[in-house]
Formats: sequence, structure tokens, C-alpha cells
Amino acid sequence: MKRCRPFLGGFTMDCSDQWPLEALVDGARLQVRMTGTGEYKVFAYFGRVGSDCCGYHSKIISSFNLGEAEILSIRLDSDKKYRFYVHYLDCNRRLDEWVDENALDLSTVRFPQKGSKLQKAQLETASSSRASSPDRDVPKKGGSRRKKQMPDTMEFLKAEEPSTRASSPFPNMVDVKAPSQRGSMSIVGHSEDALTRIRNIEMIELGRYRIQPWYFSPYPQELVCLPCIYLCEFCLQFLKSATCLRRHLVKCSLKHPPGNEIYRSDSLSFFEIDGRKNKTYAQNLCLLAKLFLDHKTLYYDTDPFLFYVMTEQDQSGFHIVGYFSKKESAEEYNVACILVLPPYQKKGYGRLLIEFSYELSKCEGKTGSPEKPLSDLGLLSYRSFWSQTIIEKLIKRREKHESGDPICVSVNDLSEETSIRREDIISTLQVRFYLLFLHLNLYKYYKGQYVIVLSNELIEAHNRRLQGKRQIRINPSKLNFTPRDWSRRRT
Repeated sequence: MKRCRPFLGGFTMDCSDQWPLEALVDGARLQVRMTGTGEYKVFAYFGRVGSDCCGYHSKIISSFNLGEAEILSIRLDSDKKYRFYVHYLDCNRRLDEWVDENALDLSTVRFPQKGSKLQKAQLETASSSRASSPDRDVPKKGGSRRKKQMPDTMEFLKAEEPSTRASSPFPNMVDVKAPSQRGSMSIVGHSEDALTRIRNIEMIELGRYRIQPWYFSPYPQELVCLPCIYLCEFCLQFLKSATCLRRHLVKCSLKHPPGNEIYRSDSLSFFEIDGRKNKTYAQNLCLLAKLFLDHKTLYYDTDPFLFYVMTEQDQSGFHIVGYFSKKESAEEYNVACILVLPPYQKKGYGRLLIEFSYELSKCEGKTGSPEKPLSDLGLLSYRSFWSQTIIEKLIKRREKHESGDPICVSVNDLSEETSIRREDIISTLQVRFYLLFLHLNLYKYYKGQYVIVLSNELIEAHNRRLQGKRQIRINPSKLNFTPRDWSRRRT
């Protein structure tokens, strides 16, 4: 008999003994050996696909960390070995992964409380041996061992069923909880949905890259079980094999995203796609984006949205790098969703997307702000952009006043020059944000009033940052954009 002792949030066993694998249930917590260093890039495996299209280069894993994790799902693979899908506590869900029994520290197990005494008795009985658990459900190969935590059947969109929301064009798409119209892929409480907490796609191939997704995306069920989903990088159609992709490319006439090219500078272009006119492409784009956005989910009615897709051009066509979407907003939101695909991250493209969204706001004669909430990476990107933009404007004003006297500038002046909302400027000035290991705390109270303090040290750090990074900037003279009349789009 295993000896259990109370523990906050559940109960655990004496460290001198271990629980058997059969005792583990969904919701149990224990120490798990985390693959990699804990940085998000480690789990975004991508690399150039070779000419044989049968392999991909992944980052070499060289270190391991032990962290407390919660078991979200358990399955029995075809080799009769258990696999556990775990979420590392206090970590982003992009780090969630399937691990085998060798990664588990079975002496640190804590079980959920809701089963109380009955659950404890069942666990103690189950801990004796594999053979002594005749009533335990063992699924078929590759299935989930604990069915009661997940629905037995998935809800599908059916054409014959009446619905108040727009129907999906995909007949076998999982119908996730209906989202609110806060963004093109936004929903409240989505991360707590049991089904969507588990990453369901192992790998996608998009052009020259194979990418391991970070999160759940409701692709058709017949594709979820495949080792890799193949996407056309021009129309984003999803296919089940490389052979199907080759046949599709013969028929696909697109070499760039549908819509109008409104910006081109060297090899970079931006295309404006109307979610009403190009509905299939817009929905395929949302499916792809959901693989890398945790706090978003699909919204099948893409009619109210405009999508701005950034591409890189070469001799074979225009390859998608990232995008952002927007809709008419009384709150003056100029971005609903924003994403740079993993192979193109850490190259300055995120800042470029943000800068482009504000250039559009300038053309519209408005101030803009991203729709909230922002993801962790999104918040860092926006704070970095806001701080750099504000510092640049202040430095330019300082250079015009060689006398060295204090410069008089208001928050409204900065907002008009940059199209950044006043609230975002104020929060950026107040927040203790790091810029090259320096606290960016520009807003200070001095002699009865608030002043902006721009130190020489901060200016030097800003200049070093500009010199140390490849700077890709938007050239407003190359923008060919006409603001949309949203009232006409509603008719």
C-alpha cells in the first residue's frame, strides 16, 4: 500500500517510493524533465526542407531542466508505451509537449482533489500492478487512455443545422466554442477549453520550411492524425501529402496572396486582402495563424476584416512572412491579430508589421492601437516599437534645438506625429521597460509637473541598438494605399 500525505492542492506520496504509471490521471502534477532551455524557439522546430521533401533540420537539444508540470492527456502508442502531454506551470503553453515515462519523476506526483476519498482508494488500488487493474480502460493503439476528460464525440458544423453565425466552408471542421466579435480570431476563455489545450498538429510544411506548431488549430479531423500537413504557400490550401501538394501546385494559378499589392520595397511587399471577397484565403490564413497564437481562435465570419499580408519575393513568387488584420473599430484599433511566422522571427519583421499598421493609420488621419489583450510576444514587440518611436521623435526635436534649453512637447504632439494613441504613449513613458539593460522610465515628476527625461546614457543605448540590428523600415513614399470607406463595406 502506498503511503500518502496531504499536500496543498492535492496529495502526494513519500519520496522513498514511486507511483506506477497506471496511477497517473489527467490533472496530476509532478516534476517533468523539460526538453531544451525553456526558450520558445527551442520548441519551434523549423528548417529548410531538402529536395527530397522528407526531412527537416531541428535545433539540437543539449540541456534539460526539471519543472513542475500538469498532465493534460495520456495516450498509449502503438509500441505499447504511454505518452503524456504536459503543461509546464508558470510557462507559456507553446512549451507544452508530449513526453515519455523517462521524463517523469514519479516520486513527486500530486493528484487533483476533486475525487476525494473515492479517488484516493482507486489510486491506491491501481498502484499495486498493471495486472491488478482489470477495470481500467486501456484504449486502442494511439488512443487517449483517459476518455472521461474529453468528449466522446466532437461537434461538427453541419450545413442543415440553423446557426446565427456564418457557417464554415470546411465540412469536417471542429466547431470550437463560438467566439465573440472582438477580433478576427478572438475569444474569451479559449485557453481553458479542454479540447483546445492540446496541440493537435505535429508538423506543417509551408514552402521551404517544416514548422512544428505551438498551439491547437481546428484543421479537419482527417488531417490531424497525419504526421505532417502540407500547405500551399500561395493560397494556403491544406493537403494531406506531398503528392497532393505537387498536384495542387500544377493547378494553382496564384503566385502571391490574392488582393491588391499596396506596398513594395526591394523584395518586400504588402497585399491588402478583403475578408469578404477572398473568404477562403482569409479562413485558411486564420487556420495557419491559430497554430502560433494562443489567445486567439477562429472566427469563420471574416467579412468584417481586412488582412495585410507581408511577403518576400524571389523568382518563384511571393512567400508569406506574416500578416495583421483589422476591422472597423469605435475604439480606433488598427490591428486585430498580428503574426510573424516562426522561420522569419528575430529578423525585424514584427516591428515592420507594426510600423506598417501605423503608416496606414497616418493615411487615415487617425490614431491607432492594437486590440487587447496582446500575447506575451506581442506586448514586448509593441512596447519596443513604441519606446523606440518616441525616443526617435524626442531626439529629432532635441537636435533642432541646439541651445540646450528644455524642449516643450506634449503627449498630444507625440500622438499626432506617430499616430500612436495617447494612452499607449503614456503607458510607455511610465513603464519600467528594459532597453539594452537600461530602465526606460522617461516620465518623471519634477517641480510640481510631469516631465520627460531623455538622458545621454539612454540616447547612446538607443544608437547602439540601431547600429547592432538590421534595420528594415517602411518607406512611406512607396505606399499606394487608399483608406477604406467602412460604411460602404457594410452594405
